Amino acid sequence: MRYIHQLPDWPHFRWSHEKLTPMLTTARHQQGLLLGGMRILGFHFRTQSSLENLAAEVVKSSAIEGTIFDPASVRSSIARRMGLPSEKQAASSREVEGAVDMLLDATQNYEQPLTAERLLGWQAALFPAGRSGIRRILVGQWRTPEMDPMTVVSGPINRDRIRRKHIHFEAPTADRLPREVSAFLQWFESVDRTDPVLRAGIAHFWFVTIHPFEDGNGRVSRAIADLALARSEGSALRFYSLSTQIEQEKQAYYRALETAQKGALDITGWLEWFISCFSRAVGGASLIVERIVRKTARWERFNQMVEPNARQRKVLNTLLDAAEEEVSTSKFAKLAGTSLDTALRDIRQLVEAGVLKPGPSGGRSTKYLLAPAAPDEPKGR
Repeated sequence: MRYIHQLPDWPHFRWSHEKLTPMLTTARHQQGLLLGGMRILGFHFRTQSSLENLAAEVVKSSAIEGTIFDPASVRSSIARRMGLPSEKQAASSREVEGAVDMLLDATQNYEQPLTAERLLGWQAALFPAGRSGIRRILVGQWRTPEMDPMTVVSGPINRDRIRRKHIHFEAPTADRLPREVSAFLQWFESVDRTDPVLRAGIAHFWFVTIHPFEDGNGRVSRAIADLALARSEGSALRFYSLSTQIEQEKQAYYRALETAQKGALDITGWLEWFISCFSRAVGGASLIVERIVRKTARWERFNQMVEPNARQRKVLNTLLDAAEEEVSTSKFAKLAGTSLDTALRDIRQLVEAGVLKPGPSGGRSTKYLLAPAAPDEPKGR
């Protein structure tokens, strides 16, 4: 078997602009819509959203490799570093702190050059005790010739690392690593016309192919992609989690990587998968933002019409978040935790203000609907 890094022209990758340009245009448009939507939501929401997505990135990138972190511990660690004291504190392990260190350095310091020293520091941070599970590994250093051949695998293995579920490819030998890493870093920091999102996909594939560490290569590769994406947006705030989407599509992820390793230097297939995965990650986040924008606009209108009490506010929020924007008196009472008489008074006040309107059926079966959105309010897709 001849792998891509063994080809004479390695690493001069090629790809089909004809196939990728439409996908990339769509992905970048989605990215722009998401960033634009976030700008109008206020600093507090942007910060909280970034916290959640950074935490998801740490948790899911680790989960791809079989390492499970407590999400609350990860959020607490990130919140503390972001200066969010209101976040509930939770104890975190040295491994969690190290994974957070790596991602925050990649995303918050995205303008700083990516160097060999940073990469070595990232990998060392992932394994603060110098062990992967119960196995001692080399940290803060490139792998050595004694570790050749370095096979890239997924699935469970036994303690002797003999029984492997699946071998995806074999990485370059250790003696090649200094020049391979140097070539990668020189390209990553170069200035050319490569689209930044496309650069993130190339960087991820290139680094995971080199596989310069004994362990932690996948997580470092995804951190490099996050750094490239932060550069594409010119922002340290993260409003989507690429690793969350990758973890959901893990089998397809490994299949795309493996297929590209065994082909020619044309990596169009891998980049098609990467851009599509990126689009799905951004698209999912955009839908959430759209719902928040619509909800915010409705609340601005409601607050102009009436000053809702706590019970009314709770029910209105439930209706705005629900697929059907209607409520009966009994349902209102249940949601608000109050009596039927109080619920009816609350409903009548909202009807008089124009926030709710009675449905077509009368009497005790009457259901009340949210007043239609104003013509100038944001609409859903």
